[in-house]
Amino acid sequence: MTHRDTTPSPGTSADRTERELREALAALAGGVPDATPDAYRTARGEWLRRERRRRLVLAVLVTVVFALATLIGLWVLNRAPAEPGVIFSGAGSPAAASLPRPHP
Repeated sequence: MTHRDTTPSPGTSADRTERELREALAALAGGVPDATPDAYRTARGEWLRRERRRRLVLAVLVTVVFALATLIGLWVLNRAPAEPGVIFSGAGSPAAASLPRPHP
């Protein structure tokens, strides 16, 4: 077990600790940039510009996708054959005809 001296040494008083802490906090606070009076307004304006830009980009993207889907759909419909298919041609056996229609 070691013997510790209970008498305070000359450089470790509470005043010294308080002084060093005050100096450290002052140095830390000195590194923080001062806010200009219109800093909030400037930051808010930048944020609103970015938000408007995001919405504009999204609207353009949705419009482009919708237009592209419409054009592809029209192109596919235009590529369909002009002649009627087997189902609607009427050329089939009478046994394959649909239910008889009532005569008026």
